[in-house]
Amino acid sequence: MTQRCVLDAWAVLAMLQGEEPAATTVRQRLEQAFENEVLLFISIINLGEVIYCIGKVKGEAAGWETLAELRQLPLAVLPATEDAVMAAVAFKIGHAISYADAFAVATTREQGAILLTGDPELLLLGQQIEIEPLHRSG
Repeated sequence: MTQRCVLDAWAVLAMLQGEEPAATTVRQRLEQAFENEVLLFISIINLGEVIYCIGKVKGEAAGWETLAELRQLPLAVLPATEDAVMAAVAFKIGHAISYADAFAVATTREQGAILLTGDPELLLLGQQIEIEPLHRSG
């Protein structure tokens, strides 16, 4: 059975910024996805968070360029359907996480996947979902 993984904004930003060793792990999963060994997912909410973060720091044009680059990757972008929103709401109500992070958790559970993240708030949810912890050096 093909492994299923969800990337949150933390993981994608770590990859884009070259934050090691997290960036290497995310790139490895992307290579595995190109080989059809792994299915990678991201919620449209988390993708939006990535574009917002890049645009805020490097300018709006850089944000849109990043979106175009990410669209070339073997990364399935999942919509924020009513069911997805309500699943995220349920996680947000029960846990001290951001609203966007709640979408990463809900997406992970919906896909029966492993969440790749280094977000400290999400790492605390290891009892709720399967997590592959990512780390930045230093």
